[in-house]
Amino acid sequence: MIWIMLNSKAAAVLLIYSIFLSCLPALVILPEGPSADFISFAGILSSDVVTLESIQIYKTHEWLKAKPTVYFKCQGANMTILPDVKETHTLYTFKGEESWQPLTELADKKCKRCGLYEKDSVTSDDVFDEWELCRSDFTAPSGKYVRFKDKEFNATFMCPQCVSLDAGSDHTSGPHKGAATGKGMNLVSMILISVLVSTVSIIGAIAAYRYWQRKKREQDQARFLKLFEDGDDIEDELGLGHVI
Repeated sequence: MIWIMLNSKAAAVLLIYSIFLSCLPALVILPEGPSADFISFAGILSSDVVTLESIQIYKTHEWLKAKPTVYFKCQGANMTILPDVKETHTLYTFKGEESWQPLTELADKKCKRCGLYEKDSVTSDDVFDEWELCRSDFTAPSGKYVRFKDKEFNATFMCPQCVSLDAGSDHTSGPHKGAATGKGMNLVSMILISVLVSTVSIIGAIAAYRYWQRKKREQDQARFLKLFEDGDDIEDELGLGHVI
């Protein structure tokens, strides 16, 4: 019974020890992995704002001589009126901090159908131009995009974050792709080494336990034989053996 209990305890200790060793790779890798995953996840959810840096209109569509109301609008979004744009052939520049800015936001890598319009008091609103506004339209290093339509307008839009995200994506697909592959190989190597170390440690623990069992049996046997020898010595001293 005692022998079974010892074996059960030893098996439990070895099981706990093996579980601890198998968790070591995760403990080593976790500090880097979640932070990288978090950065990537934050990049996916980020929305990049588009602002208007400058605009110049070359014509108005109102038949009457009233000041035009020019606005920017993307499909499914609210219009953004450009309150200062009233005169033709006048270059209007902006800081991007005006109360009506930004014009829109580009989420993920999807384009938006946007346009520049002029309100019409009689019929439907007039269209300067409509186009697909995409992150890829903005060029490095400042994230600038120029939209020009002959005899209609010339506008410059800004989206610095769009350039940063696209550059980061290209960088990842280029040199960083090799770095990511190297990290993957390092991860596999660390896992294999950890499994090997765990296996060797478990085998060593089992061997040490068996060696301890063998030594304990030898000690018990030696103690048992010594008890018999001591008993014989006592009988010889008392002379009990001759009496029997």
